[in-house]
Parts: sequence; C-alpha cells; structure tokens
Amino acid sequence: MGRMKSINPLDGTTLREFETWEQPRLEQALADAAAAGPVWAQTPLAERCERLRVAARVLGERREDLAATMTREMGKLIGEARAEIDKCAWVCNYYADRAPDFLADEPVETDASRSLVAYQPLGTVLAVMPWNFPFWQVFRFAAPALAAGNTGVLKHASNVPQCALAIEAVFRDAGFPEGVFQTLMIPAQSVARVIADPRVRAVTLTGSEPAGREVAREAGRNLKKTVLELGGSDAFIVLDDADLDLAAKTAVTSRYLNGGQSCIAAKRFIVVEAVADAFVERFRAGAEALVPGDPMDPATTLPPMARHDLRDELHRQVLDSLQQGAVAVTGCAPGSGPGAFYQPSILDRVAPGMRAYEEELFGPVASVIRARDEEDAVRIANDSRFGLGGSVWTADPARGERVARRLESGAAFVNGLVKSDPRLPFGGVKDSGYGRELSHHGIREFVNVKTLWIR
Repeated sequence: MGRMKSINPLDGTTLREFETWEQPRLEQALADAAAAGPVWAQTPLAERCERLRVAARVLGERREDLAATMTREMGKLIGEARAEIDKCAWVCNYYADRAPDFLADEPVETDASRSLVAYQPLGTVLAVMPWNFPFWQVFRFAAPALAAGNTGVLKHASNVPQCALAIEAVFRDAGFPEGVFQTLMIPAQSVARVIADPRVRAVTLTGSEPAGREVAREAGRNLKKTVLELGGSDAFIVLDDADLDLAAKTAVTSRYLNGGQSCIAAKRFIVVEAVADAFVERFRAGAEALVPGDPMDPATTLPPMARHDLRDELHRQVLDSLQQGAVAVTGCAPGSGPGAFYQPSILDRVAPGMRAYEEELFGPVASVIRARDEEDAVRIANDSRFGLGGSVWTADPARGERVARRLESGAAFVNGLVKSDPRLPFGGVKDSGYGRELSHHGIREFVNVKTLWIR
C-alpha cells in the first residue's frame, strides 16, 4: 500500500500522510457510485439544484478553513485561496439557477406528432484533477455534472489529498446522497483500471498534455466520452497602439498569479517591436516589485511553487533557453531558503527552437517574443502546438476583435485578463485539449443528447 503526502511548499514539512486504497476499497466506491446513480438521476432537478445551493453555503461557512488548507498544501496566496472558494460557490449557485433552462427538453418540428431532444445523465463520471487550483478545477466539473444527474468520482493530484477530502466533505455535508460524489484515494497507476470499469461512463481531465494523451488512449480503448483541458502557452499580444501601462500591469497579474502555475496564464508576450523596449521596462518593474514570502502573509505577492521538482524543471528550461540565446531581463534563478521559490523572471528575445518558445513554462517565468508588426504577431501567436487562451492589447477594440478572431485558441480576450467564468465556455484546441466546461456547453458534455420521436 502506498502513501500520499501533504507537504507544505513553504518549508518542505510534511503536514499529513494518507494510505492509498487497495482494490477492495476502490471496488466499494465504484459500487456505491453505481448504486447511487439511478436514484440521483431520478431525483427531481429542483432538488439536485437545491443541494448545489447548500454546497455554496457550506463553502461560504468554511471559507477560511478551506482557504488555509489550500494555501498550506499547495502554496497559493491566502487571498487567492479565498477568492477560489468564492468562485466555487459562484459556480454552484450558477448551475443551481441555470440548469433547469440548460437541461430543458427542446421541441423540434418533424413528421412526428411530437419530437424533442432530451438531456439525460450518462452515469458515473471520473474526474482526474490537478493541484494548481485544487478546489476550482473540481467544482468546475462537479457542479454541472451533478446538476445533470450524474455521479462523480474524483482522482485528485497526489500532493493535495487534504483538499480532495475536504471537497468530498462539502458535498456530503450539503446533503448529497451517499455515493453521488466520492474522492478516490488511489495512485495514478490505478486510473486506467477505473476508466476501464464498465460502471464509469465518462472521463474529464485537467492536467498535463502527457497525462491527457494517456487518459484519452485508455478512454478510447474503452469507448468512454472524454473532456480534456490540458496545457497552455497563451499569447499576450501587445500592438503598437496599446496602453502600455495597463498592458504591463495586467501582464504581471496574468503571468505571476498563482505563482505562474496556471494553464491560462499569459506565457508568451508577443510585443510589436516599436513598443517592445518600453513594454519590457514596465513589465520588469512590475515583476521586480513582487514580494516573495509566506503565502499566509497578506503582504506576500509571490508564493513558492507547489513542489521542488517542478521548480527544478522550470529552472532547467530557463537555463537551456539562455544557452540557446534568450536574454535574462530579471530573475531567472531559484529563490533562497527552504521553500520552493523561483524568482519572478522575464526572458527577452525568445525565438523559435528555444525551450521557452516551444514549451509551456509552468511557473513565474515570462517569455518576450518581438514581432515586426500585427501580422507577424498573429503568426507567432499561432506558431504553437497549444491553443487554450490568448489576449490582444490595443487602443482600438475593433482592431483587437479582428486579431482575436484569428487566434487559434479556445478563448481570446481584448484588453483584459484571460480568465474562466461560469457564464462562458472554457477549453482549448490543438494540444490544449478538447471539449468544453462551464456555461450550457459544459453541462451538456456529460449527458445523453437523446432524440425522442412520438406519433
């Protein structure tokens, strides 16, 4: 039997340890989900929505404790952790309010006396979730999936077991019946067995590109529906007429939020040459003003990375990029002390072939790529195997929209920080995955879109 460790990235201390489940315990959990499924699916939609409203209230009542757990376990700034809990409550209330409309039968005129499209649950959905937003990523899947009448089983990242169990407790204490939502305390090597289990009908994964390929391969072999939200290397395009002060201020937030550990963080800053020097200087000043420290301290603005191995790999990417010709503007080295800190960093004159150009940098490192003009900026933005989000900065919103429409991404923002919102679909294209979460698109991913024809 293996163990999961909850380790504080600030100082490397072990907070708690948990034994992973052996096969009989996993079998019982899957049996419980299968038994709960038909009953939950037949529970009136209004009652399912009311459970979500209660879950939102439970999140609000436990906000401080849950945020502290998140911060100690994966290093997120305490203010960002509180905001994450608030967002989870928002998505619960959003689907409680909107699910009746999203799941309503749709009449269709045909040669039948009556024909319609109905949205019916699939059954048990396996969620394989990451550590970087340990509550939000789970609730982003769970709120619509449970509202639709599915049951859910969660395989969370092994470094956030306390968050995983706390999420299960929120749903249990909100009155969701036994078996409707469960955390599986299993190692990664057990995921394939769960996907293959006939009681599991679909899989959603947020995580790395390699993990997505493995899950998709196993799900395809077993003919299971999948939604994949994978890595990103979002373009942040600064055109020659942009408000450089606003763009640089937002660039700092977008790149260093959550310690730079976000799929939709801006990572490639594609700046038209005419304004590149002025932008980089503003960006550097903002990055250097960040304050590393204890993420529980409200004065801290740069937390440690979640794990030392992640920090070490990021540094290898930086060193290789420098050797390949990138220019260090600031940072580009680990922080001091026992924590998994990395200095807020900017690489300039990043070019094709460099690791900082080709790969996702999952931490507080920004890549600046200089473009000749607008056309060249669009070309560079699309010269990536990733396609999650992107943004365009310009004084002309119409121009910004024209450029945004040309970006090969699941979302494009003009003069704004790329973010997820329950009201808008979220997901990517190319190697950033497929399928959508949130909005009405998200709740319809894990339903049977069923035709009914009646004469």
